[in-house]
Amino acid sequence: MGKSKASLEQLVIGIDIGGTGTKFGIVDRVGNVLFSSEISTKKHTEIETFIDELHDSLIPLIEKAGGIGRIKGIGVGAPNGNYYTGTIEYAPNLPWKGIIPLSKIIQDKFKLPVVLTNDANAAALGEMMYGAAQGMNDFIMITLGTGVGSGIVANGKLIYGHDGFAGELGHTIIIPDGRLHPGTGKKGSLESYASATGVTLTALETLEKSKTPSLLRKVAKKDMDSKAVYIAAMEGDELAKQIFEYTGKILGMALANFVMFSSPEAIVLFGGLTKAGDLILKPTREHMEANLIQVFQNKVKILVSHLRESDAAILGASALVWDIQ
Repeated sequence: MGKSKASLEQLVIGIDIGGTGTKFGIVDRVGNVLFSSEISTKKHTEIETFIDELHDSLIPLIEKAGGIGRIKGIGVGAPNGNYYTGTIEYAPNLPWKGIIPLSKIIQDKFKLPVVLTNDANAAALGEMMYGAAQGMNDFIMITLGTGVGSGIVANGKLIYGHDGFAGELGHTIIIPDGRLHPGTGKKGSLESYASATGVTLTALETLEKSKTPSLLRKVAKKDMDSKAVYIAAMEGDELAKQIFEYTGKILGMALANFVMFSSPEAIVLFGGLTKAGDLILKPTREHMEANLIQVFQNKVKILVSHLRESDAAILGASALVWDIQ
């Protein structure tokens, strides 16, 4: 009896490293986040001080959960996280540049096994184990936050590619010679338009180009963000609605391309922009269908993740650990 009881009690740690903040939690096998917290990512210009704060913040949670002996390992989702090498490589949205041997640094600090993957891949795993994609073998996860991330699941497997970096759909070029992406230096990528940052840029550009009266004209440039656009749109502001319509058009065009690539059963949308509901979902669906060839039309569901935003990436990162032997 003792052995099965011990195995029942195993827990894992999931860490989601974002450009602004890092969330982490202790998770049981059925996906309950038992304890969680977060720290700032962007204030740490050195990876060492970041790991120190992460350690200091996690240790009390580990104690609450019954001590380090119960922890099977640590799963980490991070931008440009490489599953094969355990390194973060040239992440445009993180304060640390170049190649960071993150798995090794965390492993040395915590003395636990560590698995790393791209943050959107982690969210896709969370969706597959605990969310809207349960039971699906083919789906694409798109995260619409500060940037646009993605995880592609085909034939029941997460696609990593030969080098661990597959599934960077946010950096696909949707508009040739379009908007410059300051992080990558590329022009016209999906992330430059369909992220929260993209909505802000579209709002500023639209206000400059048009003379249409709008509630957004009362918002200072420095305060403009996707939330301000959403609030204005909900109050019936035509210009704000047009901004979401345009964003949905670009996203829908991109999703059509992705559908024709891997023929998913569903595309699961996740992240802050999905809170705009039909303002963005309606044009996205319309433009996706309009750009699909007939064999793909009316087959692919667009779903919004039901996982709590604060939990999904933690759950996905933790899902990586259960496979450690």
